[in-house]
Amino acid sequence: MKLLNKYILLLSIVFVSCTSGTNEVDLSIRYNQIGYAVNRPKLISIVSNNEFDKVSYVINDTEGVEVMSGETDKGLLWEDSGEYVAIIDASSINKEGEYKVFIGQNKIRFKVLYNPYDDLSNLVFKYYYLNRCSIELEEKYAGKWKRPTGLNDDVVKIHSSAATKQRPEGTVISGSKGWFDAGDYNKYLPTSGISTYTLLSAFENYSEYYSAKEFNIPESGNDLPDILDEVIWNLDWMLSMQDPFDGGVYHKLTGLKFSGAIMPHEYDLERYVVKKSTSAALNLAAVAAIAARVFSRFESKKEYSKKLLEASKKAYGWAKENPEDYFRNPEGVRTGQYEDDDLFGEFQWAAAELLITTKEESYSKDIQINKISNEVPWWQDASALSLYSIIKHKASLKKFVDVNLAEKKFLDQASELKNRIETEPMRVAMKGKDYVWGSNGVAGNQLMYLIKAYEVTNDVAYLNATFIGIDYFLGRNGVGTFYITGLGEMSPKFPHHRTSEADGIKEPVPGMVVGGPQPGQQDKCVYFSKTPAKSYSDTWCSYASNEVTINWNAPLVYVVNAFQYYQTKKFK
Repeated sequence: MKLLNKYILLLSIVFVSCTSGTNEVDLSIRYNQIGYAVNRPKLISIVSNNEFDKVSYVINDTEGVEVMSGETDKGLLWEDSGEYVAIIDASSINKEGEYKVFIGQNKIRFKVLYNPYDDLSNLVFKYYYLNRCSIELEEKYAGKWKRPTGLNDDVVKIHSSAATKQRPEGTVISGSKGWFDAGDYNKYLPTSGISTYTLLSAFENYSEYYSAKEFNIPESGNDLPDILDEVIWNLDWMLSMQDPFDGGVYHKLTGLKFSGAIMPHEYDLERYVVKKSTSAALNLAAVAAIAARVFSRFESKKEYSKKLLEASKKAYGWAKENPEDYFRNPEGVRTGQYEDDDLFGEFQWAAAELLITTKEESYSKDIQINKISNEVPWWQDASALSLYSIIKHKASLKKFVDVNLAEKKFLDQASELKNRIETEPMRVAMKGKDYVWGSNGVAGNQLMYLIKAYEVTNDVAYLNATFIGIDYFLGRNGVGTFYITGLGEMSPKFPHHRTSEADGIKEPVPGMVVGGPQPGQQDKCVYFSKTPAKSYSDTWCSYASNEVTINWNAPLVYVVNAFQYYQTKKFK
């Protein structure tokens, strides 16, 4: 039944027919399913598997009054989906309300709102609370997704691969708190690193907004902004993964294998911390350094800030002494590997964050801006995160490093992304090789790259590109799916997420960004296309396109809440 529902969902994109030359062509209309923002770009895509000529359209308001009409250009081939696409640009419509687009006798409805992203900004953040380990989720915070305490992780064993003289195999430690990484119940340093950094960077850049923003979590109303309370839940776990004797950091906390589709409180596998790695150490070093400077702002967290900085320095020191301790699953461990054999970018990131926080020149000697990649960051290449932070703090760093080169490299990549959105047939930044496992993580980090370019330059073209780019998540994409659970007209119903599969609730846990299309189809599930932008399956089976992770949500938290800031600032 779930597979049948999925088939119906994929075919429920709005289809229309029109005459193009002498041939009748089937068209689909793909659009932002929650609404476009006043005074921002508003694009609607007309899509067909076949070539088509210009298409006539009319847009009416709810009173039936025509507000816009015209013809699209001829459909252009979007290679990543194998489809032809034409664009209706409705950006001139800036009165709040609901509108109808007519193509022949067929129509779709869309909204224009001052603040269309309010619910979305809350949901993509609240996912972190709903994914907490070691806590009961109470109904007043979690609604019907309440659940008992599960996986306290206060009895965790040292795996043989992590054993030392001071902590021999089988030693019991606590690794409580943290967020479940993905659709499974394990916790990993590499994905925690970039996710926690992204939330901290969001606060660092929009502290005024987040200081006034509550997300209805248990800590709401205390002396810290909610986003920092949520960060602490994961930071405390990350700190527990550091060996206090040598500063090294365990790569993951996990069972020896994946559990079945059960609830957290039903989990019955033994838990272990597994092998230290250079990657884990550098992730903790970088994140603890930015966290130390963020929490130093709060009187109640001065000691916590000092603890974080000490942990950061120790982790960085261990990584310098063990620069190539790459992670591979030890024999008998079959959970996520998150391997990384090129850690230059992570070294640059950690050194940059420590330099910014401490102003100690020794860290600047480890930074090589001319060699830092400006590729869109992800958990296996954090290079560009160092560029983000250096540019943010360029006034205090210019005596240490070439901040102008850092900014140039950063804006070169941002300009490339902006150019794609301005010129590609579907008007998205995603292209070709971007459709990897977790392609929606790529798409989210592309948008964060663009909005950070706006923060640096004040060039509204970058902000407009980000507002156009968000449509990719909200329905204007290769399959017409709203790639986040809980909102939109056609959102995922069957994500690869154990809690959503096991909790007996019809709807999945809301606010989760699913992995997105990619042609690998490694799970061997049922797909309806092999083209990169359409290779997506909304089934529990499809862990290759429909799983969720903390690091795919993080850039959406950054971007959508930034939209809230810019929209409310403009119209308050």
